[in-house]
Amino acid sequence: MMNQTILLNPGPVTLTERVREAMQREDLCHREPEFAKLALDIKARLAQVYPEAAKEYEAILLTGSGTCAVEAMLSTLVPQDGKALVVTNGVYGERMAAMVTAHGKPLEVVTSQWHEPMNLIEVENRLIEDTSITHVIAVHHETTTGRLNDVAKLGQICKRKNVALLLDCVSSFGAEAIEFDAWNLDGCAATANKCLHGAPGISFVLVKRSLFDSRPSAAASVYLDLYPYYKEQQQGYSPFTQAVHVSYAFHEALIELEEMGGQIARYRHYHSLSQKIKQGLKQLGIETFLDEQDCSVVLTSFNLPSNTTYEQLHLFLKKKGFVIYAGQGGLKSSIFRIANMGNIQSDDIERLLNCFHQLSQRS
Repeated sequence: MMNQTILLNPGPVTLTERVREAMQREDLCHREPEFAKLALDIKARLAQVYPEAAKEYEAILLTGSGTCAVEAMLSTLVPQDGKALVVTNGVYGERMAAMVTAHGKPLEVVTSQWHEPMNLIEVENRLIEDTSITHVIAVHHETTTGRLNDVAKLGQICKRKNVALLLDCVSSFGAEAIEFDAWNLDGCAATANKCLHGAPGISFVLVKRSLFDSRPSAAASVYLDLYPYYKEQQQGYSPFTQAVHVSYAFHEALIELEEMGGQIARYRHYHSLSQKIKQGLKQLGIETFLDEQDCSVVLTSFNLPSNTTYEQLHLFLKKKGFVIYAGQGGLKSSIFRIANMGNIQSDDIERLLNCFHQLSQRS
């Protein structure tokens, strides 16, 4: 096989041949029992990625991006007469605040600068002052900067105050630890094409099963209402057309994850790759944007080398077979991001670091 481009952006990811070939399977109608069987198996395997979730949480599949799953979660699970407290320190937290606003639900926002951690003192103060808040909403891994937010402490606050937590786990699910009970999680949203190494097009929400029996849907949307999905997916079907071929790939990717040793094994693999990247670039004088202990194992942001624009760096590396990612907003001209999800191995990182070494020799 010819050398493929290695994607170092935060999804979609570089696929294994096995996952890619799965999309070549036969065409199949999503209303046939064969697809229902496939969907049920995907749902079961998703719930087992974190075994703690298997008994009490239901995986609900949607055709759409991770953003689709996040918006479905917020639309459906934040009651019309409830109130959300959205905690932001990056693009994706701010996007969730915009979603809650778009769906016409009351909210407050606790905002930190993008380079800062979540303001948990302010979160706790708001929960004390405003007892009408029913849900706290946050991002687990904020890929704006690569920060792994301290959701363990946030979850403890939610548990203590008896307020439900809704979590964007789009770029952490399958790699970073998630504690469902300790964090008081009502739901978390994620996607196939990041840490789970599937193809783009399928996303999902893990929802506490008891919620479907204890209260009605709060969705102000037809497509994004999780309740009809939950009902029909008990038999493996869905109210709308699912991405059949992408589902084949997702199923294969979940089997690969299990064969690897599950979430803990993937975490260790990512940790090894991310450490190799950080150490290698540090030797070339390229520093991380955040303190290293604040970074996820999934993605790291770096300060751009002196005398090099992002456009120059991106083009140089793309010609060498690597695609990196720019900073967002006000960080666009000062940082770049490297993710290590997908079919990436240690020798790929060696080649990447050699490219950076070549670039440093030219500067």
